[in-house]
Amino acid sequence: MESKGVVLPHYKLFNIVGQWAVTTSIDYSLAQLIQVIILLSTGGKNGGGYEASKYVVIALHAGILLLHAALNSLPISWLSLFGQFAAAWNILGVFVLMILIPSVATERASAKYVFTHFNTDNGKGINSRLYIFILGLLMSQYTLSGYDASAHMSEETKNADKNGPKGIISSIGISIIVGWGYILGITFAVTDIPNLLSPDNDAGGYAIAEIFYQAFKSRYGNGAGGIICLCIVAVAIFFCGMSSITSNSRMAYAFSRDGAMPFSKSWHKVNEQEVPINAVWLSAFIAFCMALTSLGSLVAFQAMVSIATIGLYIAYALPIFFRVTLARKTFNPGPFNLGRFGVLVGWIAVLWVVTISVLFSLPVAYPITQETLNYTPVAVGGLFILTVSSWVFSARHWFRGPITNINNSN
Repeated sequence: MESKGVVLPHYKLFNIVGQWAVTTSIDYSLAQLIQVIILLSTGGKNGGGYEASKYVVIALHAGILLLHAALNSLPISWLSLFGQFAAAWNILGVFVLMILIPSVATERASAKYVFTHFNTDNGKGINSRLYIFILGLLMSQYTLSGYDASAHMSEETKNADKNGPKGIISSIGISIIVGWGYILGITFAVTDIPNLLSPDNDAGGYAIAEIFYQAFKSRYGNGAGGIICLCIVAVAIFFCGMSSITSNSRMAYAFSRDGAMPFSKSWHKVNEQEVPINAVWLSAFIAFCMALTSLGSLVAFQAMVSIATIGLYIAYALPIFFRVTLARKTFNPGPFNLGRFGVLVGWIAVLWVVTISVLFSLPVAYPITQETLNYTPVAVGGLFILTVSSWVFSARHWFRGPITNINNSN
């Protein structure tokens, strides 16, 4: 029990803070995309288009969070309906974009360029192809996170012991196939990388928006079609943020049920529709507060958002690590398990998380200055110190592990 009690506060704190950071990054990126859509719709940066200030972007971010909190206050049946619509929208939208964009583009890259070209002339002082490849791996790590939402929704899922793991595996599989197809299709429309990254292009340096906009503008003389495609992406991100709030609130609910959060009784309350309404609005509020750092410094904001990936992966790795070490002989597997391959896969997962945690801490630009320093180790290290300190000085005296509400005795 003691080892179990030690790992749970660390796991849950990394998990819940990581999830709040994920919601922050999703909804803030949607606010930025909406700002770019407005910019392009009013003529683009080179045509006198409206460029929103950072205060307008944060206001958009707040509005999006407000909508997401309101939607998550609805009964779970409504969320299920929205979730099904979002899944269909994402899959169909990706297939439309991966075919439409390269088809419309008047200039297309060759297969050799798509699969072998490295942008060594990137203005970041990074010329090593190996280093660029390693940093490129991190993009997939950010997108392949948050799939533990199936676990957080288990108490509202029928046959959760089987359907929960199936939800996790299916989400990963769909993300790999559909995501790879989307990236591949869009990449064939890329021929001038420096222009896409230039802050002086029509989209103000927003690369994906510039790809869509220029593809239609080069063929039809205007980029209206590209703006519509960006709206397809915006809707997909909107539903992604909505689901993130759902996952956040259920995690906060479970954490507070164990008495491991300040004012736990408030966040553990549910309304007549069995929705943890207070936890929903708490999650939205914290995501808004995290985004406020962008007003002071984008470097500070990026460091905070970095917890979204590393924090979550550390939270994923801790239970797996203790499963393959301390609990290797006592772990009782559920009906859906990896059998004799469980320990091997577990060690691979733990080692991979250690690897990407190091990679996420590497500089992404040289020379290293106050503005280019990667503050990820500082952010994650600070969270780790906070977690350990809370355990040493407080939680170890009262935390006894998760509170079960199901009697497993026969």
